[in-house]
Amino acid sequence: MSYAALDAARVAKACKTALSVLEANPETSEAHVRKTLMVQRIAALSEAAAESPAGGGVVTLTSEEFWLVSKNW
Repeated sequence: MSYAALDAARVAKACKTALSVLEANPETSEAHVRKTLMVQRIAALSEAAAESPAGGGVVTLTSEEFWLVSKNW
């Protein structure tokens, strides 16, 4: 599995966009709910990392997490 250190503020912003797309979709399948929860979790972690002086504003994502955030549904 691949990992990448990314700018936490940019990841948080991308998560907000992805969440708006996911929440606009009326789908209620289990897969859709899991995607939404995963992006919400990544958003929360990214926002915390962006605000933390000790974290340096960096968040580490797996390739799967990055794909999930960047994918256009």
